[in-house]
Amino acid sequence: MQLTEGSLSHGNFPDLSQQLRRGDLLVLNDTRVVKARLHARKDTGGGAEILLERVLPAPNDVTPTQSVDALCQVRVSKPLKTGRVLRVGGAEIVCQGRQAEFYHLRFPTPVFDFLQQHGELPLPPYIERGSGPQGDAAAASAAPLDEERYQTVFARKPGAVAAPTAGLHFSEDFLHSLQQQGVGVGHVTLHVGAGTFQPVRKQDLSSHLMHEEHYEISPEVVEQIQRTKAAGGRVIAVGTTVIRTLEAAAAQGALGAGKGATRLFITPGFVFQVVDCLVTNFHLPRSTLMMLVCAFGGFDAVMGAYAEAVKAQYRFFSYGDAMFIERADV
Repeated sequence: MQLTEGSLSHGNFPDLSQQLRRGDLLVLNDTRVVKARLHARKDTGGGAEILLERVLPAPNDVTPTQSVDALCQVRVSKPLKTGRVLRVGGAEIVCQGRQAEFYHLRFPTPVFDFLQQHGELPLPPYIERGSGPQGDAAAASAAPLDEERYQTVFARKPGAVAAPTAGLHFSEDFLHSLQQQGVGVGHVTLHVGAGTFQPVRKQDLSSHLMHEEHYEISPEVVEQIQRTKAAGGRVIAVGTTVIRTLEAAAAQGALGAGKGATRLFITPGFVFQVVDCLVTNFHLPRSTLMMLVCAFGGFDAVMGAYAEAVKAQYRFFSYGDAMFIERADV
């Protein structure tokens, strides 16, 4: 689906090439989904499910991939106390305390190594692959095919608990054909956290606490964006995670390279600084992602597009269909 200049049209995903122009820049999120779900037993014998939120910064003398500390969601019958032990495959994970809705856990080996050995690929709670240990679809295990399909072809940097799903539509051949057409391609990194699935429960949006996500922008992609803008090209974000990354990095002024963390909550009325167009899937109602898309494309236009998508029986969410949106004020 294409939503441009207030008009709506339908097509297949390869038709995106007709919407892009020579000199445009496609920006992709190269985060890689890790095996972020663990099934554990408490030292008291009860079951527990651990879902990584994010790895905590390691000491200066240790690279981030060697960090043994992480913030995690933990599903247990009773809240964990500091010092409580969770056992996975004979190894012990120790609770170091709590930070808001997350537990600070210390792993016996580097977190990513431990997850690769003992974890499983998490799927969004609306994708059912049988039932989890407690009959909960949210705890369902990924099917073998998901191990391959729930990654983008350009995923490079491990750290996400969910895929930047707009990127799942792209094949290596399609990206190559766009580059042959004169469209530039750049990469940023934003590690999607489990909080991305949390609905907005507040009637007053200003009281909603946005989840924090970590991002990285290279000097090369900043230069690509600057050149694109100077030449009259458009910056096209593939997914809401790319919008959050670029707009968060530009919130205090000119877009700059580096690493950072953001709680940016984009709602209608937000003034976009960087992104001109968006490729995105169809999102859950009452979600922060839905609000971001409405802010970008205009509330009435996006609601009309969603009504048309429902009527046409489009597929929603992670493995669903996508739309191309031109920013409402462009």
